[in-house]
Amino acid sequence: MNNHSGKQNKDRLIKALMVSVNDLQHKFQRENDEEKQWLIQNSPNLVIAELMKDMTVKMLHVLSAIGKLEPVNGITISKEFGFSKGNVSKITRRLADKQIINFEYIPDNKKEVLFRTTPLGREINRLHQALHEQIDIGVNHFLQRYNDDELQFLVNALQETLHTSWIDAVTNEKSIALSKRDLYTKVEIDTYKTAVSEEMNEVIEMLEKLDSRNLKKAKAILNDVFFSVYED
Repeated sequence: MNNHSGKQNKDRLIKALMVSVNDLQHKFQRENDEEKQWLIQNSPNLVIAELMKDMTVKMLHVLSAIGKLEPVNGITISKEFGFSKGNVSKITRRLADKQIINFEYIPDNKKEVLFRTTPLGREINRLHQALHEQIDIGVNHFLQRYNDDELQFLVNALQETLHTSWIDAVTNEKSIALSKRDLYTKVEIDTYKTAVSEEMNEVIEMLEKLDSRNLKKAKAILNDVFFSVYED
C-alpha cells in the first residue's frame, strides 16, 4: 500500500471513529432515559417511584455525594463534581423540598449549611447504587469479549483522550506522556501488590499446615534469617 492510499485509509478510519463517538454521545443521552425507567420500575415503593420521575442525573449525583460525605457543605460538593456553587444550591433546595435531605446549621455559624440525607434519601441512594451495580455487570460482560492487548489499547486511548484538546490543533504531547507514565506506574504498582499478595497467601497456607511445635521452629528460622542484625 503506497503512502497516498495509506493516508486515505487512515482518514477514512478517523472519520468513521468520529461518527461513532458522536453516536456514542447520543447513546449515553438516550440511556439517561433508560436508566430513569429502570429506577422507576425498581423503586421499592410508589413514593420513590414518583420522586424518580422528577429526579435528574445531577440531583442523583449530589444526593450520592451527600450520602457518602455527610454531614457535608456545598463547597465540598462543588469541588467533588466541578458544579458551580449556585448549581449545588439549586439542587440541594430541590432535594430539601422533596424531603430527601435535611439542612443542618453549625452552632455559632449560621452562614454555613451542612446537608444530611433523610431515610427517604438513603433509600434513593440504595436504589441508585443498585443501578450502578447493574451497569457495572453489563459493562464487564461486554468488555470480556476483548483480549488483554485490546483492553490495554482501549485504556491507553481513553487516557490520552482525557488529556487532549479537540479544539487546540496542536496536541499536548507532554500531557499525554505524563498520563501514560501515571497509567503505567499504577499498573506496575497494582501488579506488584498482586504478586506480593499471592506470595503472602502461599506462605500463610504453608504455616497453617504446621503444628504448634513446628510453627515455633519456623518462627525462629524466619527471625534468624530475615530479622536478626549481625555486626561485622
